[in-house]
Amino acid sequence: MQSRELGNSGLRVSALGLGCMGLSFGYGPATETRTATALLHAAVEQGVTFFDTAEAYGPFRNEELLGQALAPYRNQLVIATKFGFKDGHSDAGLDSRPERIRAVAEASLQRLKTDRIDLFYQHRVDPNVPMEDVAGTVRDLIAEGKVKHFGLSEAGVDNIRRAHAVQPVAALQSEYSLWWREPEQDVLPVLEELGIGFVPFSPLGKGFLTGAINVDTQFAADDFRNSVPRFAAEARQANQALVERISAIATAKGATPAQVALAWLLSRKPWIVPIPGTTKLHRLQENLGAVSLQLDADDLQQIGDALDSIAIVGDRYNAARQKLVAR
Repeated sequence: MQSRELGNSGLRVSALGLGCMGLSFGYGPATETRTATALLHAAVEQGVTFFDTAEAYGPFRNEELLGQALAPYRNQLVIATKFGFKDGHSDAGLDSRPERIRAVAEASLQRLKTDRIDLFYQHRVDPNVPMEDVAGTVRDLIAEGKVKHFGLSEAGVDNIRRAHAVQPVAALQSEYSLWWREPEQDVLPVLEELGIGFVPFSPLGKGFLTGAINVDTQFAADDFRNSVPRFAAEARQANQALVERISAIATAKGATPAQVALAWLLSRKPWIVPIPGTTKLHRLQENLGAVSLQLDADDLQQIGDALDSIAIVGDRYNAARQKLVAR
């Protein structure tokens, strides 16, 4: 496994991390504890050192799972978690008041069975709390040794600059993939300017870019993709055109569409560290194979041509969820 530094933070992690949300939340029933633990152990054994969780995943169950499963390896790993929702519930609204940030930090330390949080993200920007107060609170937690690095999730340029002026931001986590490229417009240039790393979540388009989802796919009743416009049947049918183009490139490389999608992200900047999630061991192994996949100039040109010629159909969030990403 190769490693990368998140910007100029000094925080070094495996070139691919593991997004752990889906083990407990969001994509249907939670994975059975023994199976989830085995997957986490396999990730460590294959060189993954960067694990992403949040109090809101469950809520709380995901942190508890990681705390138990990763305890034997704790000092080898970078564990990121997040604050920012009322009482840890992602559908209850935002809460990044300083006292709430402190309460989350203390509770997360207990659930993760650790004495420090390696990377503490604000899960979403809270318009009711000045960013300077958020960054200042995390700065104080860093001074106390409870947190090592500060991160933001889905923050826009203005909030990134305001936060970074108070406490250097080690990483921004936002959605970025072959079918959601908005960060390229304004965010990536600012991250490069300020020396901030970038951690793309949903780097496989919530599974769509793997090629395993088509117009006939049925999701579990509690799978949040049921409410995502981009996963409506007509959108899936239209967006299949991109997967077909990526699949053709993958076949020529002796790779899979998922590996090409991840390798493309890795090729964008040396300070980008995607965090694909999975509940399946064979998908974990497939994803990690992307680290050694080299895309040459012709491959990148073909991918660029496909992106330029295919319009992606459907918003990435429904209206209620979109309000949480106003930045």
